[in-house]
Amino acid sequence: MATTVLTEDLLTAQRTKQPGGTELSDETSAVAAEADHSGGPSAATDVHSGGPSAFGSADAVRELRAVDPQALLGIEKFQQEVDAYLAGELDEEIFRVCRLNNGIYGQRQGGTNQMVRIKAPYGSLNADQLETLANIADEYSRGWGHITTRQNIQFHFVELKRAPDLMRAIAAVGLTTREACGDTVRNVAGCHLAGACPYEVLDISPWAEATFRHFLRHPYAQRLPRKFKINFSGCATDCGQAMFNDVGVVAVRRVGEGGKIEDGFRVFFGGGLGANPHAAQALEPFTKREDLLVTLEAALRVFDHYGNRDNKLRARMKWLVDTMGIDELRERIKKERKYLRASATWPGGVPAYVKEHSDAPAGLTAGVEPTPVGTPVSIAARRSVHSANGSGPDGAITSTRSTPARSSASGSLDAAHSAYQRWDSANVVRGVARGTVSAYAYARLGDVTSAQFTGLAAIQRELGVEIRVTNRQNFVFRGLAEDQLLSLHQALEDLGMALPGAELARDVVSCPGADTCNLAVTQSRGLAADIGDALEAAGLADAGGVRINISGCTNSCGQHHIADIGFMGAERRAHGRSAPGYQLLLGGHIGSEEVRFGQKALRLPAKAASKAAVAVISRYVEERELSEPFAEWLERAGGAKAVGKDLAYLDVFPDPEESPEFYVDFDEQAPYAPEVGIGECAGA
Repeated sequence: MATTVLTEDLLTAQRTKQPGGTELSDETSAVAAEADHSGGPSAATDVHSGGPSAFGSADAVRELRAVDPQALLGIEKFQQEVDAYLAGELDEEIFRVCRLNNGIYGQRQGGTNQMVRIKAPYGSLNADQLETLANIADEYSRGWGHITTRQNIQFHFVELKRAPDLMRAIAAVGLTTREACGDTVRNVAGCHLAGACPYEVLDISPWAEATFRHFLRHPYAQRLPRKFKINFSGCATDCGQAMFNDVGVVAVRRVGEGGKIEDGFRVFFGGGLGANPHAAQALEPFTKREDLLVTLEAALRVFDHYGNRDNKLRARMKWLVDTMGIDELRERIKKERKYLRASATWPGGVPAYVKEHSDAPAGLTAGVEPTPVGTPVSIAARRSVHSANGSGPDGAITSTRSTPARSSASGSLDAAHSAYQRWDSANVVRGVARGTVSAYAYARLGDVTSAQFTGLAAIQRELGVEIRVTNRQNFVFRGLAEDQLLSLHQALEDLGMALPGAELARDVVSCPGADTCNLAVTQSRGLAADIGDALEAAGLADAGGVRINISGCTNSCGQHHIADIGFMGAERRAHGRSAPGYQLLLGGHIGSEEVRFGQKALRLPAKAASKAAVAVISRYVEERELSEPFAEWLERAGGAKAVGKDLAYLDVFPDPEESPEFYVDFDEQAPYAPEVGIGECAGA
């Protein structure tokens, strides 16, 4: 079936103007295309998602988009800047700003190797975009990409002169690198289960999309004192991580006069991680839906007006809280909001995009126990939920859900049953009112090969579902029917993405580290892989209720401060030599509109860090009470210092002649030598 489509981006652009831009003409906007296969997004789908309206029929068609003329103009401008720089006609410092504002980072390898960061607002991607990312991996990078903790996709070792062509390729499917780096409004992040969460107050997806569109190329978003990050969560569980960013938005419900229930938001501001983490503070108890976008712009303007432009290390909004005081900063934001109506960029009222796409919550199915979200749930803990159905002598789950056929004569079928049940128990989220379910696909270390990108696109088309990337560097399929889970599991197994425990203990989150980052002092990715292997060997990889995050330096791009178990890379000295090491932190947590940062436990050699992780998780699994969170167990155990004291035997560097491996970092051959370059915009 061939269908003529008009892209949502262009339809929206015909009705509204981008700040500082021009209105698109009908001639530029209208693009018809013949679909060459079925299963893709329909015309009702927005630029960043597969969208539920796109699926459910074999006649659903692939959407071919016209490129936004503003995007093309921006890419052409950057092409000219690249040509001038390579010809020696553009100053290095000026070009650096141009490069960063277009989402292009330098790498520690130097030369013209670049890291390209592609935005996936609130994690949303569609099949066409996934296929394009596969092509980028093969044609421009090293065969794979990397998911970040802010729901971006990064590709490394891209030649600078080819970056504009890469940008044109992704623009053709509605993706952009614009303002993914630099002192700009970064990617708008959000809960990956938004619109598919049984606990949400509102679906924040259209709000995050409207925010992304409003600030992209916005005049105030180009040359800020420092980067500015906005996160959305649909409920107080805060899977979207609102509590430690420049601005965090959490959907809330209040009871007004006469018992009237009103849904809106609680806006937090002034949070951040990095070397000096700050918890975000509430602006006011309740912000009405029609006031949200104007509140976000008011906060951005206050940051632009008063942020420190003389010292990058003290330029984030969290430092305004320290220097100005929370009450004064709060009042300035409110005052800015009050008079913003006179501005040409005033975004007052409920955005048109939200009105068109609805922010109604997914709702809760009566009689179905919803899957806990926000903090990981162990397979062992969830087995008790199914115990009413009975279990075998080996303790295997025997739920009533459809599973692979079993045969006592076939060990392979038994193994398939066990693998599927473990995956179902650990990776599937149930409970929304429309009866659909969500399921995670595991991306080890956040890495995705070109074949996996292509395979995920094929799954999305075949099953007619949505897909998003998570802030723990995985994918989640949404809108699934129960009877699609078996085929999804098999397809993910074929791609190597079906391990149970996406978001559980084996799901170690890491920044790129010294593999490519100028500021990293350790190979954090190598440690993440080593911890994963150690947990598998110890039989602890499926353990739930615990999360591990690693950063290769103090900047916390791996978000080590908010993990149950966090590792921060550091140079150590022993026997007169430098050696890779880590600071172990315990007890980080986010949820219930609060954030607790991990406390220092002890410092370790890099090669002993995996043993520490295994020791802590093993003790937690053995000592915890039923469904006891890691933070509560840690408090009972005496806190981070007490647990760290019991691990002091690991903080030993042996003689380099006897154990030279302690003086060589993961994934390296030569003796450790910290090499810290010039940072461009690191830090969380």
